[in-house]
Amino acid sequence: MGKIKCISALLICLLCFQMSWSQTVDIQGEVKSNADLENIHIINKTSQKFTITNAKGKFVIPVKLNDTLVVSSIQNKLETLVITIEHVLSKKITITLEEYINELDEVVIGKMLTGDLMKDMNAVEGKPVTALSLGIPSYQGPLKTHNERLLNEATTGGGFIPLNPILNAISGRTKKLKNRVRLDEIEVLMYQVKTTFSKDLFEESPLREDKIMDYFYFVSDAVDFTKICKNKSDLEILVFLKQKLKAYKAILNDKED
Repeated sequence: MGKIKCISALLICLLCFQMSWSQTVDIQGEVKSNADLENIHIINKTSQKFTITNAKGKFVIPVKLNDTLVVSSIQNKLETLVITIEHVLSKKITITLEEYINELDEVVIGKMLTGDLMKDMNAVEGKPVTALSLGIPSYQGPLKTHNERLLNEATTGGGFIPLNPILNAISGRTKKLKNRVRLDEIEVLMYQVKTTFSKDLFEESPLREDKIMDYFYFVSDAVDFTKICKNKSDLEILVFLKQKLKAYKAILNDKED
């Protein structure tokens, strides 16, 4: 009787152990290469999940034990990696890519470029070289941010009655993710405005270097920020920024007083 209990306990432990390894975990990855590290494609071939690296070569992707990752970029050779127990336990992975060198026997110079982008594009013969035309596995849709991918997973699901959207809506997770995506969009727009208008804005009314970033966050907090800076002309945006700069300086003066 005691032997039967021991065998049962062992089988239960083995079953729990197997179930734990079948769960999905978010793994922190890093790509190392002598070439550019940004926008390298990381594809979980098993689950069909996709992500790209940031400027430092880092990424996050959901995986399970024995999933196959495919790492591809035009500048590096294709790399394939199988997720092991060590990867799942540490939740970290480092991938070193070998730079792809295409040696040509002879270089033939054809048409000279004029410097006019539209004319030069029309003068190019043949189809442009892309990852798809080279046969490199890559995501072909528009690139999504990390929060956009989380929102997509939260609002889609399989089965006759998809449970993911229902459960996430009840828990409030969908609402939180939508807010994150909205904040991401505002931040991207803020940096675009900063890059485009800083020179003209601060030539007329200078601002201390250490306060410039704080000023643009102040501007992005305005209720009408997106409406004006996304849909108005450059002149209207500049007028809006000058008004906000005047208000921001008034706040700084009040604090100093």
